[in-house]
Amino acid sequence: MTPPFPPQPTLAPRTPPGRGDAAVARAALALSIALAFGAVVLPSSDARAHTRSVSYSSWKLDDGGARVKVRIPRLELTRIALDAPPDDPTLAARAAAYLAERLVARSGGVDGPLCEAQGPPEQRSADEGWAAFAWRVVCPGGPPAAIETNVLLDVAPSHLHFARVARTDGRVSERVLTEAEPAWALPAAEAGPPGASPARAEEPALRSLARYVGLGVEHILSGWDHLAFVLALVLLAPALGEVARVVTGFTIAHSVTLALAVLGYVHPQAAAVEAMIGFSVALVAAENTWSHAGRGRSVPVLAVVALALCAAVALGGRSAVGAVPLVGLAVFTACHFALLARTRRPARVRAMLAFAFGLVHGFGFAGVLAEMALPAERLAPALFGFNVGVEIGQIAVVAAAWPLLRMLRRIGDGSAHRWVVDAASAGICGLGIFWFVTRAFGGA
Repeated sequence: MTPPFPPQPTLAPRTPPGRGDAAVARAALALSIALAFGAVVLPSSDARAHTRSVSYSSWKLDDGGARVKVRIPRLELTRIALDAPPDDPTLAARAAAYLAERLVARSGGVDGPLCEAQGPPEQRSADEGWAAFAWRVVCPGGPPAAIETNVLLDVAPSHLHFARVARTDGRVSERVLTEAEPAWALPAAEAGPPGASPARAEEPALRSLARYVGLGVEHILSGWDHLAFVLALVLLAPALGEVARVVTGFTIAHSVTLALAVLGYVHPQAAAVEAMIGFSVALVAAENTWSHAGRGRSVPVLAVVALALCAAVALGGRSAVGAVPLVGLAVFTACHFALLARTRRPARVRAMLAFAFGLVHGFGFAGVLAEMALPAERLAPALFGFNVGVEIGQIAVVAAAWPLLRMLRRIGDGSAHRWVVDAASAGICGLGIFWFVTRAFGGA
């Protein structure tokens, strides 16, 4: 009977690994598992590697001030009081007071006097995992002229706050407020002739597009799991053509699902998507070490058995992914390694893998834009700009990594390149396992 994962000498790397290299690769894989285990047991570890710290506010301006509504993930509320668990009954009240103090409006411009909150914030109904609060601010002399945030910036400097403002003249605008740009000066309402409809002039199109491009760049450069996946894919690429195919497949796939999710055609479960992204990182990195170790059966068998055990645990309802999808991942993993072990063109298989998991990563990219609840007429430019920004950031990372890998491949007999690939794959695989386990079972 033919074994399911027979070693194929024709698939060896361009510089075939010796016995010592295979031992190093196996040790690297073992190290990656140890790193993952260590990360799981550390209490300070954070599984939300690419899920940015975010909050949202909507402001409806009127002649005397504005009505404010804020949405923030419940998990983010624990940053306000790090010693308080998410189910602390006093956490909501403290969070409401905190938000009203840190998210403010000003009269007369960004340096003008503060508008005063009229009464304490009220908690509102929100989707599962979110908290919502509303209050009114009163400003002397008319509607607010500026909005300023300091929400979570002292404990999470990379926090993003998405503000949406409906002005008295009918204009609706959005702005992303960050530590670098925490204040937003609102243009004055435009007066029109008597009886005329309210003006609806928006922020200049190019400026708005540039903001979403910048948001996409920032999102991908802080999305460590996305970058880890792309880097793991290009570590073994022997030629620039293979790099181009892998990156193109990933780009096309995540662009499709990003658009589908933001436009509301599909509504994936965020927790399952996050876990799948972690799995994709671990699988590709494990494949790298498997290739250098001589393509034996131990790595595929270990991966399939581990996924089967995860599926057994999930039968008790203790997983964000579910038992059936985990069984599907086990079958997918077995088929993927079996195909790689038999094909003479592994580059094509890796390109297909990049496309398949790119579909999953696209849902992860969509989270930021989808939560902004942009009006229909602003979705297209926002989606285009954000996707362009993601690609710019992704290409920049590949452009920085590929020449270094190419140079290492040409040094001596290639042993330096193999050591770097093994070490990098070990670390990436460990992170992928950690992300997968904590995201799939961390909320159990």
